[in-house]
Amino acid sequence: MTGLGWIAAIIVGAIAGWLAEQFMRSNMGILMNIILGIGGALILNAILLAVLGSTLGGWIGQLVIGFIGACLLIALARMLRRAA
Repeated sequence: MTGLGWIAAIIVGAIAGWLAEQFMRSNMGILMNIILGIGGALILNAILLAVLGSTLGGWIGQLVIGFIGACLLIALARMLRRAA
């Protein structure tokens, strides 16, 4: 997560994961929320850097990126679960 320390990245990831969990009506624990929030932010930041050459910075920007990325990961997991 661009410009954030480890502790801040965990906090922002947990909030983004929780928001995505509420938005997607998913039921996961706090650890999975943190993983989804941070993982989603990492993946979406990499995509944005590759496509646009830039990403959103700061707490709010990374919260938005983490939320969108976590929602995408939840949707991907649901698609894979249905296919199996």
